[in-house]
Amino acid sequence: MSNDTNTPRNPERRAALGTLGLMGLGTATLGLLNSNALAAPTKDIDPAVLNFALNLEYLEAAFYLAAVGRLNELKAIGGGADIRLPAGLDASTGMQFKDSTVQAFVKDIAEDELSHVKFLHAALGKAAVARPVIDLAGAFDAAGQAASGGAIKGFNPYANELFFLHGAFIFEDVGVTAYNGAATLLTNPAYLQAAAGILAVEAYHGGAIRTLLYQQRQVTAAAGLYVGQVVGAISALRAKVGGGKDAGLSDNTGAIIAPADKNGVAYARSTREVLNIVYLAPNAMKGGFYPNGLNGTIK
Repeated sequence: MSNDTNTPRNPERRAALGTLGLMGLGTATLGLLNSNALAAPTKDIDPAVLNFALNLEYLEAAFYLAAVGRLNELKAIGGGADIRLPAGLDASTGMQFKDSTVQAFVKDIAEDELSHVKFLHAALGKAAVARPVIDLAGAFDAAGQAASGGAIKGFNPYANELFFLHGAFIFEDVGVTAYNGAATLLTNPAYLQAAAGILAVEAYHGGAIRTLLYQQRQVTAAAGLYVGQVVGAISALRAKVGGGKDAGLSDNTGAIIAPADKNGVAYARSTREVLNIVYLAPNAMKGGFYPNGLNGTIK
């Protein structure tokens, strides 16, 4: 019997990147005053989409690198904006791991996310946006309370491996749906191919996190709630503000390792839907994991 709170199989993913010659992007992104301007893409949109992806990669990299004591490597890229951490977490040593498998996964994902940041930042060159202020403390507390109806207070993903996996779940599915959604905005085929490659890596990450959580779905997580229940609640919240596109760890057919629609196609979220999730509020311009908002034209 599963304790997962089920939601429809329906999400979407992150934004765009590239691995193939992202040179000559230019510094202008005409006509992109906000995410609503993406309805009619122009040839100038690629740098804006890539910078949107860079903002998201800054966040994911910070989350994972802080866990493994490598946050200073990210702080050397993109300026000196603050990265807020939970009290007691040493950025140079990271969290304490008891499960060697989880630790190995986190180290590998941290390396991937740092590589994504370095790649995008170098590819965009002078057009790259600075790293925004990132909150990995208060935002997780707010997310935990929202997902549990106020039962879970002071949620700290770095307290233990199980909590960390819950934090990772918040990001990973959003990343995949954001990249998938942004793919249609790119105009350069080389950028699209590169974005597809990064999306694939993010999907591997998401599948790994879901698998680890599914294995513990009936374990009590916090406040008397099972892992499956907490993850299901997170999924329901994302679906509410993210276009109804999400899924918990299981439904009446069994486990959900790759959340997708009835055709087995990964969900795609618009930039506005992604922003609703990372800002922790619909139609917000800042807040949540980005207290001052994203940098760039899509924010």
